[in-house]
Amino acid sequence: MKKIILMALAVGMLTGCTDKKQTTDNNMKQEMTLTQEWDKVFPLSEKVNHKKVTFETQYGLTLAADLYTPTASEKLPAIAVSGPFGATKEQSSGLYAMRMAERGFVTLAFDPSYTGESSGEPRRTASPDINTEDFMAAVDYLSQLENVDAEKIGIIGICGWGGIALNAAAADTRIKATVASTMYDMTRVSGNNYYDANDNEADRHAAREALSKQRLSDPKAMAGGVIDPLPDDAPQFVKDYYDYYKTERGYHARSGNSNDGWRVIGTQAYANSRFLYYINEIRSAVLVMHGEKAHSRYFGEAAYKYMVEGKAEGYNVVGKPNPVPENKQLLIIPGASHCDLYDGGYTELVGKGEPKNMIPWDKLEEFFKTNLK
Repeated sequence: MKKIILMALAVGMLTGCTDKKQTTDNNMKQEMTLTQEWDKVFPLSEKVNHKKVTFETQYGLTLAADLYTPTASEKLPAIAVSGPFGATKEQSSGLYAMRMAERGFVTLAFDPSYTGESSGEPRRTASPDINTEDFMAAVDYLSQLENVDAEKIGIIGICGWGGIALNAAAADTRIKATVASTMYDMTRVSGNNYYDANDNEADRHAAREALSKQRLSDPKAMAGGVIDPLPDDAPQFVKDYYDYYKTERGYHARSGNSNDGWRVIGTQAYANSRFLYYINEIRSAVLVMHGEKAHSRYFGEAAYKYMVEGKAEGYNVVGKPNPVPENKQLLIIPGASHCDLYDGGYTELVGKGEPKNMIPWDKLEEFFKTNLK
């Protein structure tokens, strides 16, 4: 009887909600003025069609995106792309989306909530929940397009959005294939610092105290962004970031990484969370792609190992091995740094250095066509 009463209450609560406004109702939508001229850091391919679009998340935020489509008219597989963390769709994610559209996919490169042209105040704020929802809302949008086969949708997450992509794939079974490129686990690095140098209670407590005080002293203070001017003794990976975000190769006026960074407390919740707890239960296909020389390589390798085996260095959890390990791949790109996988290691606009392309577009095409069929 108790179970019946509880079920009746649950049904009543659900039916009682039907007259209420949904979070993505017209009352929640925000007016947005999007830049219409081409302002990417790469030239538009003549092989694809492009248009600006917007879509809503379940948190009532409006995301701005670029939709790239092949010239084919039949229903096609689709891919949503975002990242790096602190970047915009005019940079790396847009390039990935355009290149994959050239290869026969409908693609969507979006600005995350609170970032770029997407809505949300205060700017450059992050949340494990909201950012995971960003990817799932992109899947919602693609699923409703007439030229997309809703059963054939994948995602690509670059840098910090690689970890977010894995978290989304663990949560949303509509995602049939995931690529995590040159990934960061933003929750791990926020809580432990690089290479887990501060993976202890005392250091985390000190960081928590500082952020707690910051919330009262100046909650909208900004920090970070790529250091400029660049010190001579900067680590190589910092020089690599500068070479991308602060030069013609990748600079963009709306990118936090190119400019004044992130809110100091904008990623506070990341430090107290862990994205990848359930990635060992992802049944769909995953490709983790990293550069051989990337300072961030340990994130990708640990995520892959935990995803397949249920345990890995740097993860204070032990789960069961993945039920479908055969469709999980780790790809290490010889000679590539972290930022080489942002744009292949060169720009077509300024021809900086020797032309090279370290992004294996053929491999990505093969992976998605194999797993989105």
